[in-house]
Amino acid sequence: MRKSQKNEPFETPSHSQILEWTPAHVQMMETTTDDAVWLAAGMEHVLITTIGRKSGNTHKTPLPYWLDEGDNRIVVASFAGAPKHPSWYYNLADKAANPTISVRERDQVWDSDAQVLVGGDYAHVWAGITSDRPFYIDYQAKTERRIPLVRLPKPE
Repeated sequence: MRKSQKNEPFETPSHSQILEWTPAHVQMMETTTDDAVWLAAGMEHVLITTIGRKSGNTHKTPLPYWLDEGDNRIVVASFAGAPKHPSWYYNLADKAANPTISVRERDQVWDSDAQVLVGGDYAHVWAGITSDRPFYIDYQAKTERRIPLVRLPKPE
């Protein structure tokens, strides 16, 4: 049985706050391995780097993760229940632009073949994540889109 990965209470930021705070969070993540930067509301974070599917530009995004039974990092494309998927998800899901993505966790960096979860795998992981972090249920209730889950495996 997997250990609980519950978060600490926090107030969900607005979509504009998320966009406003992201560049500063990225900058801090690139300069320190301190818990104050990499651990927020009791949730460990990764920094993913994708290539813009339209622009070709490099984009970096900090995301909280949850560990599945295989100790793979799972990130949630919730954007706090926004009507559209976050930009990082569209870029990551475009395998032509991003056959692999770069993942940084503190002082570890690896290229990952990001996997968008579907079917029973999605249902199983969603049940685990929402058991630990029920705020994702609230986010799902705010939007008609199905919130994607993405596995970020490390290479073997």
